[in-house]
Amino acid sequence: MRGKIAFEEHVAIEETLEQTHVFARDSASLDRFNRQILGVGGERLEIMDETGIEFAILSLNAPGIQGIPDTRQAIYLAKKANDRMAEAAASHPDRFGAFAALPMQDPDAAADELRRCVEQLGFKGAMVNGFTQKERPDSAIYYDLPEYRSFWAQVAALDVPFYLHPRMQIPAQAKNYEGHPWLMSAPWGFAVETSIHALRLCGCGLFDEYPTLKICLGHLGENIPFGLWRLDARMRFSPRGYRGKRPLGDYFRKHFHITTSGNFNDPAFKCTLEVLGRDKLYFSADYPFEKMQDAADWYDSTTTISEQDRLQIGRSNAVKLLKLDLK
Repeated sequence: MRGKIAFEEHVAIEETLEQTHVFARDSASLDRFNRQILGVGGERLEIMDETGIEFAILSLNAPGIQGIPDTRQAIYLAKKANDRMAEAAASHPDRFGAFAALPMQDPDAAADELRRCVEQLGFKGAMVNGFTQKERPDSAIYYDLPEYRSFWAQVAALDVPFYLHPRMQIPAQAKNYEGHPWLMSAPWGFAVETSIHALRLCGCGLFDEYPTLKICLGHLGENIPFGLWRLDARMRFSPRGYRGKRPLGDYFRKHFHITTSGNFNDPAFKCTLEVLGRDKLYFSADYPFEKMQDAADWYDSTTTISEQDRLQIGRSNAVKLLKLDLK
């Protein structure tokens, strides 16, 4: 399919590049990965052309700004990263947009930076890489806390999506992974960490206060669609501390938008499609952590959807959600 739109597609700046090196297998793959995640022209555009991806939303690599405990440094680097992505989008306006990187260490500064990026730079929303470290390297701050309500008010006022992206849990707070570091990363821990954060948002009353919020998750929903029935079924018996006015599943189905990034699997896709419906699903790749070729080859050939649904999930839904002005 030609004309696909992808929006979990990552870039790095020099200050965040080293955070990605854990994913490289050897020096050759590290050189290639560095080239790909720093590059916003040539090679990236060539692969997009080859795979039928017309437009991509750029976002900063994980943990990015969320992994910088010093608040002033986080604010500075968020602006630097956003200005870099704005330059890339301005250089190729028919191929790239951007999601804002935000200094969530300071909710007011994050709200101000989001407003700058949307109103002045034309960004399409924000991507935040999970919990934020602040002041202490072993800290982890989640956005269901009361001090973030003013930030969410700004997100709602701007009417842009907030993409909650995975990050690895801090070892000091991950005793259950001891001896099995492989579990902490993309194979399992990413989904566990991100799904818990997403469920915290569902359970804190946030969507009752801001009923127009739109939250994006990648990887076919970080396992939540597969467990949503049981979540609701058991919540009837153990809702202690749950502050939502409606069942958790109602919030998830209404407020969450799910991409195919990094999960190119027919059974998982079919389940997510059945639980959420085609209006809430989107194509994405997760480049360069995943290959655009793998994402496109699977999506273009899967027989789980009709050609009409392929166009809607691969393009039309993103045009509507991101308010894209594409021909």
